[in-house]
Amino acid sequence: MQRQEEHTLEAKPARLSRTILTEIILPADTNYHNTVFGGRVMQYIDKVATIASMRHSRRGVVTASSDSLDFFAPVKLGEAIQLEAFVTWTHRSSMEVFVKVESENLLTGEKKRTATSYLTFVALDEHGQPCPVPAIIPETDEEKRLFETAETRFAARKLRKEERNLNL
Repeated sequence: MQRQEEHTLEAKPARLSRTILTEIILPADTNYHNTVFGGRVMQYIDKVATIASMRHSRRGVVTASSDSLDFFAPVKLGEAIQLEAFVTWTHRSSMEVFVKVESENLLTGEKKRTATSYLTFVALDEHGQPCPVPAIIPETDEEKRLFETAETRFAARKLRKEERNLNL
């Protein structure tokens, strides 16, 4: 379990990092199926997660990893795409960010969960070096669930990185 004393900064509620990005899907955003390019969704995910991690750390950040991106449904031309991101857990200088993606048919109001993703960001000091970040205080059931399972994801990321380094 993460403890506040592991960090030199005062812990912050996860809600303070919560960030929402909404866009309308236009023809330039779509493929030949008239659905949004997966790469465009990835771009939006990285953008909203960057903002959430900067809100939490109040530092410049870099993307360290993108653990997963699971697509559940397409986002169609003319629909809105809404991404919600928040910091779920922190280590010394790293932050895990969860992003959920939803589409909305703006004519009917129908909404669908379209994707979820986990990313890791590292906060940087004024010299571009990793620096400590505040711990997270989860408040909602969703935040608590993600917080409680974060160390397992952290360990899996670390193992995956070690295995890839051995294969180089």
